[in-house]
Amino acid sequence: MTAQSDKVLMENPNSPDRPVRIDADKYNAMRKAILAVLPAAAPGLTVAEAKARLLPLLPEAQFPGGATAGWWLKGVQLDLEAKGLIVRENTKPLRLHVR
Repeated sequence: MTAQSDKVLMENPNSPDRPVRIDADKYNAMRKAILAVLPAAAPGLTVAEAKARLLPLLPEAQFPGGATAGWWLKGVQLDLEAKGLIVRENTKPLRLHVR
């Protein structure tokens, strides 16, 4: 099991009073990949487009064959939104870009 020091708090704008402790290595790998693929301006990318672009950037050790990447993408996306680092456009489908 991972030590507490290897955890980070992940926020969610939909439930701001309930951060969750998660694996720091997976969080940091996904955060780096998301910020690398999202454009700096609108209209941004759909979540599906972002996932397709970031999958090759994820370390195989943390995400073997892309396993659980969808869950981590959504969680880290919400965390980055809560921290004001990425923006969600009011479109269907949802589009994201860096602030």
